[in-house]
Amino acid sequence: MITFREFAKTFAGVHAVHDLSFVVEPGEVVALLGPNGSGKTTSIKAAAGLIRPSRGTVLIGEPGRPSTEAAARQACSFLPQRVTFPESLTGREVAEFYCRLRGRGADRIQEVMALTGLNGSSARAVGTYSGGMTQRLGLAVAMAAQAPILLLDEPTAALDPDGTCAFYALVESRRAHQQTVLFSSHQMGDVERLADRFAVLVEGRLVASFTARELTTHLADRGVMKVTVEELPHDALTSVRSLAPKAVVAADQIIVPGAASVRLAVLDVLREHGVGIRGWSAEEGRLDAFYRELVGEAR
Repeated sequence: MITFREFAKTFAGVHAVHDLSFVVEPGEVVALLGPNGSGKTTSIKAAAGLIRPSRGTVLIGEPGRPSTEAAARQACSFLPQRVTFPESLTGREVAEFYCRLRGRGADRIQEVMALTGLNGSSARAVGTYSGGMTQRLGLAVAMAAQAPILLLDEPTAALDPDGTCAFYALVESRRAHQQTVLFSSHQMGDVERLADRFAVLVEGRLVASFTARELTTHLADRGVMKVTVEELPHDALTSVRSLAPKAVVAADQIIVPGAASVRLAVLDVLREHGVGIRGWSAEEGRLDAFYRELVGEAR
């Protein structure tokens, strides 16, 4: 549905994206992660047909058409990171304009205003809207066309909790209808909650791509277990460290990092040695820590 083939973009001699090759399949919700300046916005704008590649291609739809062609742009709706609308117009007037622009009727206007929680504010001038309400109106405009591809650049940056929940519902609805979403975000909660697949860009290069299931495995491998014991004989500690070399002892606790299978094996070893276990807890790795690890390795 969206295909980047060795896509590269240079602005005044500065390389924003280097040879990006990546495919977003029909019906997928894909998140772009990366530090500021990593090429996320450039890549999304290229998919929207707003930026021409310096090299390579970006194709939209099946069969794939160059994203700069009118037919390809008609298949997409794009929400930029910062949205602005004429302040003297009401929210409903803005939605009406964009719905008519994309050939949608009055029923769609009412639907998108309801979906984004702006029904009660639709008669107010946009100039009276808060930043979060303006962002909700941007989401309504992006949803107006019912295009099969939705491109979102930092969609929840200004949203309050209610707006974020409304956004989650929109994305889930599109997934249920096998429509495609490509979005960027610095909010790890958004990413974990919504994405089927994750792509990490660092300094314009794709450094990692994995599915939600693969992410679960990566985070499990970075988990930590803490076991509170009554007493820890030396031979038991030796056995523990043979399984988990990075295990450490702090007071009456054994701290064991590693995959879930390793942590379970450590519990079995402690029982085999007759070690009294007073309590234990375990937590999986965190996406934000894993993300920082990937970025650090790529720099």
